[in-house]
Amino acid sequence: MPARLRPTRSALIIGSEALPFAKTGGLADVLGALPPALARLGWEATVVLPRYRHVDSGRKPVVAFPLAIGGQRHGATLYEVPLDGARAILVDIPELFDRDQLYGVGNVDYPDNPRRFAFLVRAALEYAAQQPARPSVIHAHDWQAGLAPVYLKTYYASTLRDTRCVFTIHNLAYQGNFKPDWLPRLDLPWELLGLDAMEFWGRISFLKGGINYSELITTVSPRYAEEIQTPEFGFGFEGILRQRSVDLFGVLNGIDVGQWNPARDPFLPQSFTAADLAGKRAAKAAVLREYGLREDAAALRRPLVGMISRMVDQKGFDLMAALPSELAQLDASFAVLGTGEPRYQDFWRGLSALHPDRIGARIGFDERMANLIEAGADIFLMPSRFEPCGLNQMYSMRYGTVPVVRRVGGLADTVRDYATAHPDATGFSFEEYTPAALLAALSHALALYRDPAAWQRLQLTGMRQDHSWDRSAREYVKIYERAMNLARRPSAP
Repeated sequence: MPARLRPTRSALIIGSEALPFAKTGGLADVLGALPPALARLGWEATVVLPRYRHVDSGRKPVVAFPLAIGGQRHGATLYEVPLDGARAILVDIPELFDRDQLYGVGNVDYPDNPRRFAFLVRAALEYAAQQPARPSVIHAHDWQAGLAPVYLKTYYASTLRDTRCVFTIHNLAYQGNFKPDWLPRLDLPWELLGLDAMEFWGRISFLKGGINYSELITTVSPRYAEEIQTPEFGFGFEGILRQRSVDLFGVLNGIDVGQWNPARDPFLPQSFTAADLAGKRAAKAAVLREYGLREDAAALRRPLVGMISRMVDQKGFDLMAALPSELAQLDASFAVLGTGEPRYQDFWRGLSALHPDRIGARIGFDERMANLIEAGADIFLMPSRFEPCGLNQMYSMRYGTVPVVRRVGGLADTVRDYATAHPDATGFSFEEYTPAALLAALSHALALYRDPAAWQRLQLTGMRQDHSWDRSAREYVKIYERAMNLARRPSAP
Protein backbone atom coordinates (compact mmCIF):
# COMPACT_ATOMS: atom_id res chain seq x y z
CA MET A 1 0.00 0.00 0.00
CA PRO A 2 1.43 3.42 -0.90
CA ALA A 3 2.52 5.68 1.96
CA ARG A 4 -0.13 8.07 3.16
CA LEU A 5 0.53 11.70 2.32
CA ARG A 6 -0.20 14.61 4.58
CA PRO A 7 -3.66 15.98 3.69
CA THR A 8 -3.65 19.43 2.09
CA ARG A 9 -7.12 19.36 0.52
CA SER A 10 -10.41 18.01 1.73
CA ALA A 11 -13.57 16.46 0.36
CA LEU A 12 -16.87 16.24 2.23
CA ILE A 13 -18.82 13.38 0.68
CA ILE A 14 -22.60 13.24 1.25
CA GLY A 15 -24.75 10.18 0.57
CA SER A 16 -27.53 8.05 1.95
CA GLU A 17 -25.59 4.83 2.56
CA ALA A 18 -22.03 3.58 2.93
CA LEU A 19 -20.28 0.43 4.02
CA PRO A 20 -19.85 -0.78 6.68
CA PHE A 21 -22.81 1.14 8.12
CA ALA A 22 -25.76 0.68 5.75
CA LYS A 23 -26.26 -0.83 2.32
CA THR A 24 -29.02 -1.48 -0.20
CA GLY A 25 -26.92 -1.26 -3.38
CA GLY A 26 -23.69 -0.26 -5.08
CA LEU A 27 -23.78 3.29 -3.70
CA ALA A 28 -22.75 1.90 -0.32
CA ASP A 29 -19.73 0.16 -1.84
CA VAL A 30 -18.63 3.42 -3.45
CA LEU A 31 -19.01 5.59 -0.36
CA GLY A 32 -17.30 3.01 1.80
CA ALA A 33 -14.28 2.64 -0.49
CA LEU A 34 -13.75 6.10 -2.03
CA PRO A 35 -12.88 8.05 1.18
CA PRO A 36 -10.01 5.71 2.22
CA ALA A 37 -8.71 5.73 -1.37
CA LEU A 38 -8.72 9.55 -1.36
CA ALA A 39 -6.90 9.53 1.97
CA ARG A 40 -4.15 7.38 0.45
CA LEU A 41 -3.71 10.14 -2.16
CA GLY A 42 -3.24 12.81 0.50
CA TRP A 43 -6.78 14.16 0.77
CA GLU A 44 -8.72 14.61 3.98
CA ALA A 45 -11.90 12.69 3.20
CA THR A 46 -15.10 12.63 5.24
CA VAL A 47 -18.32 10.83 4.29
CA VAL A 48 -21.58 11.98 5.89
CA LEU A 49 -24.62 9.68 6.06
CA PRO A 50 -27.59 9.08 8.36
CA ARG A 51 -27.27 7.05 11.51
CA TYR A 52 -29.98 4.52 10.74
CA ARG A 53 -31.47 2.05 13.19
CA HIS A 54 -29.01 -0.61 14.35
CA VAL A 55 -26.00 1.47 13.27
CA ASP A 56 -23.78 1.63 16.34
CA SER A 57 -21.27 4.48 16.34
CA GLY A 58 -19.53 3.08 19.40
CA ARG A 59 -18.38 6.57 20.28
CA LYS A 60 -19.36 9.82 21.96
CA PRO A 61 -20.86 12.50 19.70
CA VAL A 62 -18.45 15.09 18.33
CA VAL A 63 -21.01 17.86 17.90
CA ALA A 64 -24.71 18.54 18.28
CA PHE A 65 -26.83 21.43 17.02
CA PRO A 66 -30.48 22.26 16.29
CA LEU A 67 -31.72 22.33 12.71
CA ALA A 68 -34.97 23.87 11.49
CA ILE A 69 -36.36 23.33 8.00
CA GLY A 70 -39.81 24.45 6.91
CA GLY A 71 -40.92 25.07 10.45
CA GLN A 72 -39.85 21.63 11.68
CA ARG A 73 -37.08 21.59 14.24
CA HIS A 74 -34.89 18.63 15.12
CA GLY A 75 -31.75 18.19 17.12
CA ALA A 76 -28.90 16.68 15.10
CA THR A 77 -26.21 14.73 16.93
CA LEU A 78 -23.12 13.85 14.90
CA TYR A 79 -20.80 10.93 15.58
CA GLU A 80 -17.35 10.53 14.05
CA VAL A 81 -16.08 7.04 13.18
CA PRO A 82 -12.64 6.20 11.70
CA LEU A 83 -12.76 4.75 8.20
CA ASP A 84 -9.35 3.40 7.21
CA GLY A 85 -7.51 6.71 7.11
CA ALA A 86 -10.66 8.70 6.35
CA ARG A 87 -13.67 9.25 8.59
CA ALA A 88 -17.42 8.88 8.60
CA ILE A 89 -19.86 11.29 10.20
CA LEU A 90 -23.15 9.68 11.26
CA VAL A 91 -26.05 12.12 11.51
CA ASP A 92 -28.36 11.02 14.30
CA ILE A 93 -31.89 12.43 14.06
CA PRO A 94 -34.02 9.60 15.48
CA GLU A 95 -37.35 11.04 14.34
CA LEU A 96 -36.15 10.81 10.74
CA PHE A 97 -33.70 7.93 10.54
CA ASP A 98 -34.57 5.44 13.31
CA ARG A 99 -36.84 3.33 11.09
CA ASP A 100 -37.18 -0.25 9.87
CA GLN A 101 -35.67 0.41 6.44
CA LEU A 102 -33.54 3.08 4.79
CA TYR A 103 -35.97 4.45 2.21
CA GLY A 104 -39.34 2.83 2.76
CA VAL A 105 -41.17 -0.38 3.56
CA GLY A 106 -41.63 -2.86 0.73
CA ASN A 107 -41.96 -0.94 -2.49
CA VAL A 108 -43.48 2.13 -0.81
CA ASP A 109 -41.17 5.05 0.00
CA TYR A 110 -41.53 6.93 3.25
CA PRO A 111 -43.71 9.97 2.44
CA ASP A 112 -41.36 12.34 4.26
CA ASN A 113 -38.23 11.29 2.33
CA PRO A 114 -37.80 14.83 0.93
CA ARG A 115 -37.58 16.17 4.48
CA ARG A 116 -35.38 13.32 5.73
CA PHE A 117 -32.69 13.87 3.15
CA ALA A 118 -32.96 17.65 3.25
CA PHE A 119 -32.05 17.39 6.94
CA LEU A 120 -29.15 15.08 6.08
CA VAL A 121 -27.74 17.61 3.61
CA ARG A 122 -28.27 20.59 5.92
CA ALA A 123 -26.58 18.73 8.78
CA ALA A 124 -23.58 17.94 6.56
CA LEU A 125 -23.26 21.54 5.37
CA GLU A 126 -23.70 22.91 8.89
CA TYR A 127 -20.96 20.59 10.09
CA ALA A 128 -18.71 21.82 7.25
CA ALA A 129 -19.45 25.46 8.05
CA GLN A 130 -18.41 24.97 11.67
CA GLN A 131 -15.01 23.49 10.84
CA PRO A 132 -11.88 25.68 11.12
CA ALA A 133 -10.95 24.70 7.55
CA ARG A 134 -13.79 24.57 5.03
CA PRO A 135 -13.88 21.62 2.63
CA SER A 136 -12.33 22.17 -0.77
CA VAL A 137 -15.10 20.15 -2.44
CA ILE A 138 -18.56 18.89 -1.54
CA HIS A 139 -19.15 15.58 -3.33
CA ALA A 140 -22.87 14.76 -3.36
CA HIS A 141 -24.26 11.41 -4.49
CA ASP A 142 -27.62 10.61 -6.08
CA TRP A 143 -30.94 12.36 -5.55
CA GLN A 144 -30.82 11.95 -1.76
CA ALA A 145 -27.94 14.49 -1.72
CA GLY A 146 -29.24 16.51 -4.67
CA LEU A 147 -30.07 19.50 -2.47
CA ALA A 148 -26.41 19.86 -1.40
CA PRO A 149 -25.45 22.32 -4.18
CA VAL A 150 -28.83 24.05 -3.86
CA TYR A 151 -28.42 24.74 -0.14
CA LEU A 152 -24.72 25.45 -0.71
CA LYS A 153 -25.71 28.36 -2.94
CA THR A 154 -28.51 29.65 -0.69
CA TYR A 155 -28.05 29.15 3.04
CA TYR A 156 -24.30 28.65 2.83
CA ALA A 157 -23.47 31.00 -0.04
CA SER A 158 -21.36 33.11 2.32
CA THR A 159 -19.92 30.69 4.89
CA LEU A 160 -18.93 28.12 2.24
CA ARG A 161 -18.38 30.52 -0.65
CA ASP A 162 -15.03 28.99 -1.65
CA THR A 163 -16.32 25.40 -1.65
CA ARG A 164 -17.23 23.84 -4.99
CA CYS A 165 -19.66 20.98 -5.55
CA VAL A 166 -19.37 17.79 -7.61
CA PHE A 167 -22.52 15.73 -8.09
CA THR A 168 -22.46 12.02 -8.99
CA ILE A 169 -25.32 10.14 -10.64
CA HIS A 170 -25.21 6.43 -9.84
CA ASN A 171 -28.46 5.47 -11.56
CA LEU A 172 -30.51 7.99 -13.52
CA ALA A 173 -33.66 5.93 -13.08
CA TYR A 174 -33.93 7.20 -9.48
CA GLN A 175 -34.65 10.93 -9.60
CA GLY A 176 -36.20 12.09 -6.33
CA ASN A 177 -39.27 13.71 -7.91
CA PHE A 178 -41.84 15.25 -5.56
CA LYS A 179 -44.82 17.60 -5.52
CA PRO A 180 -43.90 21.31 -5.85
CA ASP A 181 -45.40 22.16 -2.45
CA TRP A 182 -42.30 20.61 -0.91
CA LEU A 183 -40.35 23.77 -1.84
CA PRO A 184 -41.59 25.95 1.06
CA ARG A 185 -41.51 22.93 3.38
CA LEU A 186 -37.78 22.71 2.64
CA ASP A 187 -37.20 26.47 2.97
CA LEU A 188 -36.63 26.80 -0.77
CA PRO A 189 -38.04 29.64 -2.88
CA TRP A 190 -40.79 29.12 -5.44
CA GLU A 191 -38.39 30.44 -8.07
CA LEU A 192 -36.77 27.02 -8.06
CA LEU A 193 -39.88 25.72 -9.82
CA GLY A 194 -38.37 26.70 -13.16
CA LEU A 195 -36.98 24.85 -16.15
CA ASP A 196 -33.43 26.02 -15.40
CA ALA A 197 -33.75 25.09 -11.73
CA MET A 198 -35.55 22.06 -10.21
CA GLU A 199 -38.80 21.77 -12.18
CA PHE A 200 -39.32 18.42 -13.95
CA TRP A 201 -42.69 17.80 -15.61
CA GLY A 202 -44.58 19.87 -13.05
CA ARG A 203 -42.76 18.44 -10.06
CA ILE A 204 -39.49 19.25 -8.35
CA SER A 205 -36.55 16.92 -8.85
CA PHE A 206 -33.75 16.63 -6.32
CA LEU A 207 -31.68 15.01 -9.07
CA LYS A 208 -32.17 18.03 -11.32
CA GLY A 209 -31.18 20.32 -8.49
CA GLY A 210 -27.95 18.38 -8.11
CA ILE A 211 -27.25 18.59 -11.84
CA ASN A 212 -28.06 22.27 -12.34
CA TYR A 213 -26.32 23.72 -9.28
CA SER A 214 -23.11 21.67 -9.13
CA GLU A 215 -19.93 22.88 -10.76
CA LEU A 216 -19.26 19.45 -12.27
CA ILE A 217 -21.29 16.26 -12.72
CA THR A 218 -19.98 12.73 -12.85
CA THR A 219 -21.46 9.32 -13.37
CA VAL A 220 -20.07 5.88 -12.76
CA SER A 221 -18.61 4.93 -16.15
CA PRO A 222 -17.51 6.78 -19.31
CA ARG A 223 -19.97 4.86 -21.50
CA TYR A 224 -22.90 5.64 -19.18
CA ALA A 225 -21.98 9.34 -19.30
CA GLU A 226 -22.60 9.20 -23.04
CA GLU A 227 -25.69 6.98 -22.82
CA ILE A 228 -27.62 9.17 -20.40
CA GLN A 229 -27.56 11.98 -22.96
CA THR A 230 -29.73 9.86 -25.28
CA PRO A 231 -33.49 9.15 -25.16
CA GLU A 232 -32.91 5.40 -24.73
CA PHE A 233 -31.07 5.79 -21.43
CA GLY A 234 -31.87 9.36 -20.35
CA PHE A 235 -35.21 8.79 -18.52
CA GLY A 236 -36.31 12.27 -19.60
CA PHE A 237 -33.07 13.92 -18.42
CA GLU A 238 -31.17 13.61 -21.70
CA GLY A 239 -31.77 17.25 -22.71
CA ILE A 240 -30.85 18.53 -19.24
CA LEU A 241 -27.61 16.58 -19.33
CA ARG A 242 -26.76 17.57 -22.89
CA GLN A 243 -26.93 21.21 -21.80
CA ARG A 244 -24.15 20.45 -19.33
CA SER A 245 -22.23 17.95 -21.45
CA VAL A 246 -18.93 19.85 -21.11
CA ASP A 247 -19.22 19.50 -17.33
CA LEU A 248 -20.19 15.80 -17.35
CA PHE A 249 -17.58 13.07 -16.82
CA GLY A 250 -17.63 9.31 -16.43
CA VAL A 251 -15.45 7.82 -13.69
CA LEU A 252 -15.54 4.06 -13.53
CA ASN A 253 -16.24 2.63 -10.09
CA GLY A 254 -13.59 0.49 -8.46
CA ILE A 255 -13.79 -2.60 -6.30
CA ASP A 256 -12.22 -3.45 -2.96
CA VAL A 257 -9.36 -5.64 -4.18
CA GLY A 258 -8.52 -6.55 -0.61
CA GLN A 259 -11.97 -7.97 0.05
CA TRP A 260 -12.41 -9.51 -3.41
CA ASN A 261 -9.21 -11.51 -3.55
CA PRO A 262 -9.17 -15.27 -4.27
CA ALA A 263 -5.80 -15.57 -2.55
CA ARG A 264 -7.33 -14.80 0.85
CA ASP A 265 -11.11 -15.05 0.53
CA PRO A 266 -12.38 -16.71 3.75
CA PHE A 267 -15.48 -18.05 1.97
CA LEU A 268 -13.53 -20.29 -0.41
CA PRO A 269 -12.61 -23.91 0.34
CA GLN A 270 -9.14 -23.33 -1.12
CA SER A 271 -7.35 -20.12 -2.06
CA PHE A 272 -5.96 -19.60 -5.55
CA THR A 273 -4.03 -17.10 -7.67
CA ALA A 274 -3.37 -16.46 -11.35
CA ALA A 275 -0.22 -18.58 -10.99
CA ASP A 276 -2.14 -21.56 -9.60
CA LEU A 277 -5.85 -21.97 -10.41
CA ALA A 278 -6.31 -25.33 -8.66
CA GLY A 279 -8.41 -23.72 -5.93
CA LYS A 280 -10.91 -22.55 -8.55
CA ARG A 281 -11.77 -26.16 -9.34
CA ALA A 282 -12.35 -26.77 -5.61
CA ALA A 283 -14.71 -23.77 -5.51
CA LYS A 284 -16.60 -25.10 -8.53
CA ALA A 285 -17.10 -28.45 -6.82
CA ALA A 286 -18.34 -26.65 -3.71
CA VAL A 287 -20.91 -24.65 -5.72
CA LEU A 288 -22.23 -27.80 -7.41
CA ARG A 289 -22.46 -29.49 -4.01
CA GLU A 290 -24.22 -26.54 -2.33
CA TYR A 291 -26.82 -26.41 -5.12
CA GLY A 292 -27.36 -30.17 -5.15
CA LEU A 293 -26.15 -30.44 -8.74
CA ARG A 294 -24.11 -33.28 -10.19
CA GLU A 295 -20.46 -33.00 -9.20
CA ASP A 296 -18.91 -36.03 -10.83
CA ALA A 297 -15.97 -35.77 -13.25
CA ALA A 298 -18.25 -35.03 -16.20
CA ALA A 299 -20.03 -32.26 -14.29
CA LEU A 300 -16.72 -30.69 -13.29
CA ARG A 301 -15.67 -30.65 -16.95
CA ARG A 302 -18.95 -29.00 -17.97
CA PRO A 303 -18.86 -25.16 -17.81
CA LEU A 304 -20.68 -23.62 -14.84
CA VAL A 305 -22.59 -20.38 -15.50
CA GLY A 306 -23.13 -18.18 -12.44
CA MET A 307 -25.55 -15.32 -11.85
CA ILE A 308 -25.93 -13.10 -8.78
CA SER A 309 -28.50 -10.41 -9.40
CA ARG A 310 -31.74 -8.67 -8.65
CA MET A 311 -34.31 -10.56 -10.71
CA VAL A 312 -35.76 -7.62 -12.62
CA ASP A 313 -36.07 -6.46 -16.23
CA GLN A 314 -33.11 -4.08 -15.91
CA LYS A 315 -30.82 -7.06 -15.34
CA GLY A 316 -31.97 -8.86 -18.48
CA PHE A 317 -34.22 -11.42 -16.86
CA ASP A 318 -36.89 -10.87 -19.50
CA LEU A 319 -34.37 -12.09 -22.12
CA MET A 320 -33.65 -15.26 -20.18
CA ALA A 321 -37.33 -15.88 -19.50
CA ALA A 322 -37.82 -16.05 -23.29
CA LEU A 323 -35.28 -18.89 -23.54
CA PRO A 324 -36.41 -21.72 -21.21
CA SER A 325 -35.80 -24.60 -23.60
CA GLU A 326 -32.67 -23.08 -25.16
CA LEU A 327 -30.97 -22.54 -21.79
CA ALA A 328 -31.85 -26.05 -20.68
CA GLN A 329 -30.37 -27.55 -23.85
CA LEU A 330 -26.97 -25.85 -23.45
CA ASP A 331 -24.06 -28.03 -22.40
CA ALA A 332 -23.66 -26.09 -19.14
CA SER A 333 -24.69 -26.02 -15.52
CA PHE A 334 -26.28 -22.93 -13.90
CA ALA A 335 -26.06 -21.55 -10.35
CA VAL A 336 -28.38 -18.56 -9.84
CA LEU A 337 -28.62 -16.45 -6.69
CA GLY A 338 -30.91 -13.47 -6.21
CA THR A 339 -34.34 -12.11 -5.45
CA GLY A 340 -36.78 -9.87 -7.26
CA GLU A 341 -39.98 -10.10 -9.26
CA PRO A 342 -42.03 -13.23 -8.47
CA ARG A 343 -42.34 -14.19 -12.16
CA TYR A 344 -38.56 -14.40 -12.54
CA GLN A 345 -38.11 -16.19 -9.23
CA ASP A 346 -40.71 -18.71 -10.43
CA PHE A 347 -38.98 -19.01 -13.83
CA TRP A 348 -35.69 -20.11 -12.30
CA ARG A 349 -37.38 -22.30 -9.69
CA GLY A 350 -39.25 -24.00 -12.52
CA LEU A 351 -36.12 -24.61 -14.60
CA SER A 352 -34.36 -25.97 -11.53
CA ALA A 353 -37.23 -28.38 -10.85
CA LEU A 354 -37.18 -29.62 -14.44
CA HIS A 355 -33.38 -30.01 -14.59
CA PRO A 356 -32.24 -30.58 -10.99
CA ASP A 357 -28.94 -32.15 -12.03
CA ARG A 358 -27.72 -29.04 -13.95
CA ILE A 359 -29.72 -25.96 -12.95
CA GLY A 360 -29.86 -24.61 -9.42
CA ALA A 361 -31.61 -21.48 -8.13
CA ARG A 362 -31.58 -19.90 -4.68
CA ILE A 363 -33.98 -17.08 -3.94
CA GLY A 364 -32.47 -14.59 -1.50
CA PHE A 365 -28.98 -13.31 -0.83
CA ASP A 366 -26.09 -15.03 0.91
CA GLU A 367 -22.69 -13.30 1.07
CA ARG A 368 -20.78 -16.54 1.44
CA MET A 369 -22.55 -18.10 -1.53
CA ALA A 370 -22.04 -14.97 -3.62
CA ASN A 371 -18.28 -15.17 -3.15
CA LEU A 372 -18.31 -18.90 -3.79
CA ILE A 373 -20.19 -18.47 -7.09
CA GLU A 374 -17.83 -15.71 -8.21
CA ALA A 375 -14.90 -18.07 -7.60
CA GLY A 376 -16.42 -21.37 -8.73
CA ALA A 377 -18.26 -20.33 -11.88
CA ASP A 378 -16.50 -20.51 -15.22
CA ILE A 379 -18.80 -17.89 -16.78
CA PHE A 380 -20.67 -15.01 -15.16
CA LEU A 381 -23.81 -13.79 -16.95
CA MET A 382 -24.87 -10.09 -16.91
CA PRO A 383 -27.25 -9.40 -19.85
CA SER A 384 -28.42 -6.02 -18.51
CA ARG A 385 -30.83 -3.73 -20.31
CA PHE A 386 -28.78 -0.87 -18.84
CA GLU A 387 -25.95 -0.91 -16.32
CA PRO A 388 -24.44 2.38 -15.10
CA CYS A 389 -21.29 0.63 -13.92
CA GLY A 390 -21.74 -2.87 -12.58
CA LEU A 391 -19.42 -4.51 -10.07
CA ASN A 392 -19.99 -8.23 -10.52
CA GLN A 393 -18.19 -8.33 -13.86
CA MET A 394 -15.11 -6.88 -12.11
CA TYR A 395 -15.42 -9.29 -9.20
CA SER A 396 -15.67 -12.12 -11.74
CA MET A 397 -12.53 -11.18 -13.62
CA ARG A 398 -10.68 -10.90 -10.32
CA TYR A 399 -11.57 -14.57 -9.71
CA GLY A 400 -10.77 -15.85 -13.20
CA THR A 401 -14.46 -16.10 -14.08
CA VAL A 402 -15.21 -14.92 -17.63
CA PRO A 403 -18.09 -12.40 -17.94
CA VAL A 404 -20.74 -12.55 -20.67
CA VAL A 405 -22.43 -9.14 -20.75
CA ARG A 406 -24.48 -6.76 -22.81
CA ARG A 407 -22.35 -3.95 -24.24
CA VAL A 408 -23.81 -1.07 -22.19
CA GLY A 409 -22.57 1.33 -19.52
CA GLY A 410 -19.76 0.11 -17.32
CA LEU A 411 -20.04 -3.37 -18.81
CA ALA A 412 -18.83 -1.96 -22.14
CA ASP A 413 -16.03 -0.08 -20.38
CA THR A 414 -14.69 -3.09 -18.46
CA VAL A 415 -15.29 -6.17 -20.64
CA ARG A 416 -13.33 -6.44 -23.89
CA ASP A 417 -15.13 -8.77 -26.28
CA TYR A 418 -13.30 -11.86 -27.52
CA ALA A 419 -14.52 -11.39 -31.07
CA THR A 420 -13.06 -7.89 -31.43
CA ALA A 421 -10.32 -7.55 -28.80
CA HIS A 422 -8.45 -10.85 -29.02
CA PRO A 423 -5.73 -11.40 -27.68
CA ASP A 424 -6.49 -8.68 -25.07
CA ALA A 425 -10.07 -9.84 -24.52
CA THR A 426 -11.52 -10.28 -21.04
CA GLY A 427 -14.95 -11.71 -21.88
CA PHE A 428 -17.86 -11.78 -24.33
CA SER A 429 -20.48 -9.14 -25.09
CA PHE A 430 -23.49 -8.54 -27.31
CA GLU A 431 -25.14 -5.37 -28.60
CA GLU A 432 -28.81 -5.95 -29.40
CA TYR A 433 -31.17 -6.39 -26.48
CA THR A 434 -32.73 -9.61 -27.78
CA PRO A 435 -32.88 -13.22 -26.55
CA ALA A 436 -31.11 -14.34 -29.74
CA ALA A 437 -28.16 -12.00 -29.19
CA LEU A 438 -27.80 -13.14 -25.59
CA LEU A 439 -27.92 -16.79 -26.61
CA ALA A 440 -25.33 -16.24 -29.33
CA ALA A 441 -22.85 -14.59 -26.94
CA LEU A 442 -23.30 -17.28 -24.30
CA SER A 443 -22.93 -20.02 -26.91
CA HIS A 444 -19.72 -18.39 -28.17
CA ALA A 445 -18.30 -18.49 -24.64
CA LEU A 446 -19.29 -22.13 -24.17
CA ALA A 447 -17.61 -23.03 -27.45
CA LEU A 448 -14.32 -21.38 -26.45
CA TYR A 449 -14.44 -23.15 -23.10
CA ARG A 450 -13.70 -26.37 -24.97
CA ASP A 451 -10.25 -24.94 -25.81
CA PRO A 452 -8.51 -25.03 -22.39
CA ALA A 453 -5.43 -23.06 -23.47
CA ALA A 454 -7.45 -20.24 -25.06
CA TRP A 455 -9.82 -20.17 -22.09
CA GLN A 456 -7.02 -19.87 -19.57
CA ARG A 457 -5.48 -16.97 -21.51
CA LEU A 458 -8.86 -15.22 -21.28
CA GLN A 459 -9.05 -15.91 -17.55
CA LEU A 460 -5.55 -14.63 -16.83
CA THR A 461 -6.05 -11.46 -18.89
CA GLY A 462 -9.09 -10.67 -16.79
CA MET A 463 -7.26 -11.36 -13.54
CA ARG A 464 -4.53 -8.86 -14.52
CA GLN A 465 -6.92 -5.91 -14.89
CA ASP A 466 -6.64 -3.00 -12.44
CA HIS A 467 -10.13 -2.30 -11.10
CA SER A 468 -8.93 -0.97 -7.75
CA TRP A 469 -10.36 2.07 -6.04
CA ASP A 470 -6.92 3.68 -6.12
CA ARG A 471 -7.28 3.98 -9.89
CA SER A 472 -10.79 5.45 -9.56
CA ALA A 473 -9.76 7.82 -6.77
CA ARG A 474 -7.03 9.31 -8.96
CA GLU A 475 -9.70 10.18 -11.53
CA TYR A 476 -11.90 11.78 -8.87
CA VAL A 477 -8.98 13.89 -7.68
CA LYS A 478 -8.65 15.25 -11.22
CA ILE A 479 -12.37 16.12 -11.17
CA TYR A 480 -12.08 17.80 -7.76
CA GLU A 481 -9.10 19.86 -8.86
CA ARG A 482 -10.92 20.91 -12.01
CA ALA A 483 -13.96 21.96 -9.97
CA MET A 484 -11.79 23.94 -7.53
CA ASN A 485 -10.40 25.97 -10.43
CA LEU A 486 -13.82 26.81 -11.87
CA ALA A 487 -15.82 29.91 -11.15
CA ARG A 488 -18.71 29.25 -8.81
CA ARG A 489 -21.99 28.28 -10.49
CA PRO A 490 -24.69 30.99 -10.20
CA SER A 491 -26.47 30.99 -6.86
CA ALA A 492 -29.94 29.54 -6.52
CA PRO A 493 -32.73 32.14 -6.23
